[in-house]
Amino acid sequence: MSGHSKWHEIRRKKGVLDQRRGQRWTKLARDVTIAAREGGGDVGTNFRLRLAIEKAKGDNMPSDNIQRAIDRGLGITGEASLDEINYEGYGPGGVAIIVESATDNRNRTVSEVRTAFNKNGGTLGEAGSVGWMFDLKGMITVDRTADLDPDEVTMLAIEADADDIIVNLDNIIIYTGFSRLAAVRDQLNESGVKLSSAEKVMQPKAIVTIEEKETFQALRLLEKLEDLDDVQKVYSNLDVSDELAERYAEQG
Repeated sequence: MSGHSKWHEIRRKKGVLDQRRGQRWTKLARDVTIAAREGGGDVGTNFRLRLAIEKAKGDNMPSDNIQRAIDRGLGITGEASLDEINYEGYGPGGVAIIVESATDNRNRTVSEVRTAFNKNGGTLGEAGSVGWMFDLKGMITVDRTADLDPDEVTMLAIEADADDIIVNLDNIIIYTGFSRLAAVRDQLNESGVKLSSAEKVMQPKAIVTIEEKETFQALRLLEKLEDLDDVQKVYSNLDVSDELAERYAEQG
């Protein structure tokens, strides 16, 4: 298991996701704002906004916060607009990294991203330098429970036209073309599968395995990048074994 889903499993084990709710809410609100700005405020026609709102509600964000984020995207509040910018670069061991950001100050953001790369054994690259190594996908996560049959979920996902299904110890990850994410998600819901999340991701076309020391260095870089206020998501093509992931998470 690699990339976005593995990285967030490590973050969960470290307790980071529980400790930083305020920062999570800020990032979730920005997702809502950008989705509303790009596609309008109607969740019936704006699937990206629908996903962003559902994710925010899943994190118990108050409805007032969500509405303010929508209003900002629609230009109602008069706050500075947000730009969605992707940065690309390389980490230790040649790991390819994509950084998604939402910012009202491009100069500040690029400076902070470049500093994080430089201080943690990486290099910020030009636009397009690693983007070709990733595909835009929809990712659906199903938490594994005692009464959940992974084989049944896998068959339902295949019937729903999913591209790839990965069964892990704690969850099942279902990848689909981003344009089909809504249809696949709705079909799984109608089949009685309880989904924990559905979101847009950049899936690496191929994963890389590097030495243990470089793996830990790369994970530290990913962590530093994701902790930046303007950064929304971080993706990589790093493959991390369960053993190394566990050991890194235990470092605190």
